[in-house]
Amino acid sequence: MFSQFFEPESVAIIGASKKPLKVGHELLKNIIDGNFPGKIYPINPAADEILGLKCYPSILDVKEPVDLAVVVVPAQAVPEAIKQCGEKGTKAVVVISAGFSEIGNKTLEEEVVRIARQYGVRIIGPNCTGIINTHRNLYATMESRAGRGDIAFVTQSGALGGAVLAWAIEKGIGLSKFASYGNACDVDESDLLNYLADDPQTKVITLYIEGVKNGRKFFEAAKNVTRKKPLIAIKGGLSKAGARSVASHTGSLAGNEAIYRTVFKQSGIIEADGIEEMFDMARALAYLEPMKGDKVAILTNSGGPAVLATDALERLGLKVPEPPEKIVKALDFLPPVCSRKNPIDLTAEGSPEAYVKAFRALFSEEYYDAGLIIDVPIAWDVRGATEAAKLLTEAIREVGKPTVVCWMSGHLVRDAVAVFEENKIPNYETPKRAAKALWALYSFKRVTSP
Repeated sequence: MFSQFFEPESVAIIGASKKPLKVGHELLKNIIDGNFPGKIYPINPAADEILGLKCYPSILDVKEPVDLAVVVVPAQAVPEAIKQCGEKGTKAVVVISAGFSEIGNKTLEEEVVRIARQYGVRIIGPNCTGIINTHRNLYATMESRAGRGDIAFVTQSGALGGAVLAWAIEKGIGLSKFASYGNACDVDESDLLNYLADDPQTKVITLYIEGVKNGRKFFEAAKNVTRKKPLIAIKGGLSKAGARSVASHTGSLAGNEAIYRTVFKQSGIIEADGIEEMFDMARALAYLEPMKGDKVAILTNSGGPAVLATDALERLGLKVPEPPEKIVKALDFLPPVCSRKNPIDLTAEGSPEAYVKAFRALFSEEYYDAGLIIDVPIAWDVRGATEAAKLLTEAIREVGKPTVVCWMSGHLVRDAVAVFEENKIPNYETPKRAAKALWALYSFKRVTSP
C-alpha cells in the first residue's frame, strides 16, 4: 500500500493553482522542479493548464490511473475530493488542507475518514505538509527539496518538518524519506514506522511526535523498527505548557512523560533532546557500525577540547581508559612532550603523518571500541588540517573501528570537513556533540523477538 504513497507512477494535485505563493501552485511547482519521473495531473475546474501541464476539472476526468493524490482544497471541499479519489480508484491520498480536529472540527474529519474507508482509501494528514521520497524524485510538499541520503524523518508537525528540511540542506544532510502526518486521521506514525522499517533506502529513522492515539500499536511498531535499524525520537509536549501547546496544534493528547520515557526505553528508541542532537546521532548511526563495547580512544592536538570530550563521554557512561602496555609501546615514536595516557595529545606540533601513525597505534591491539579524533588548527596555516583529514580517512577505513571526528574552528576547517563527510565520517563542531554521537553508537541495541 505505501508504495503508492512513496513510489507512485502518477500523481494528481487536487486544488492546483495558477497563482504563485498559493499552496496549490508551490506544491505543483515543487513536484515539477524536483524532476518527478511519472505523470503529473493538476486538478482545477477553473483552469485549462498550469505551469505548462494540462489541467483537469476533476480527478475523474483523468483517463489514466492515478496512484497518488495530494489534496490542497479548503477543508469543506475535502470530503468530496476523497469521494472522487475513491471513485477513481486512487487509494493513496495526502491531505495538506487544515481546518479539522486541530481546531475542534472533529465532525468534518470523521466524515473524511468515513468516506475514505468506504472506498478503501488511505490518508496521510490532514493538516500536514506532505511527503518526500528523494530516491524517486518525489517532492509532494511545498517545503524545501532535501538532498538524497539514507535518513528518514517522520514528523507530526508540518512546520517543524519544513524547517528541518531547509536546515538539512544547509548542513548537507541527505534524507531518504520525509513524511508529515499532521492530525493522523488514518495513517499514523506507527504505520509509517512499520513501512520504513523495511525500506532498503533508509538506514536510520528520526521521529518527532507530540502524542499518539494508540500506545500499544506505537510500542509494537517501535520494537519492529529497532530490531532492524535505529530509531531516534523527540517527544514534544513533555512540560505542562508544552502539553497545552500540543493540544491546540494537532489536537493530540501529549501524555505522561514517565510513560513515554518507559516506552522509549523498552522499545529501543533513542531519545534526542533536540533537532541538532537527533541528526548528530542519526548521521553516526547511518555512517558507522555500532560500538561493541564502551572504551573510547581520544586523539587530539589540543588539551582543552580533549578534556571536554573526556568529561562528556564519562558523563554519558562511556569509558576513556589509559592504553595497555603494548599500545603505549606502539606510541613510543611520539616525542616526550606528548601525552600517552588517553587522550593522546600530539600538541600543536602534531603533523598529519603523526595523526595517522598514532591512530593506527591506538588500534594495533583489540582494546578500544571506538575513536574520537580532535583537531584545532593553527589559524594562519590550516593546510595541515585538510591533509590530516585526507590521510586519516584512509586509515579510519582500514582500521574498521567506529570513529568520529571533531575538526574545530568553523570556516577554517571547511575543506577538511568536506573530505570527511564525502567519506561518510561524521564531523562534529564540539567535543560534546561528538561524544553524544558515540553514545548513540554504544546505546543502539537491536531488540530481539521474544
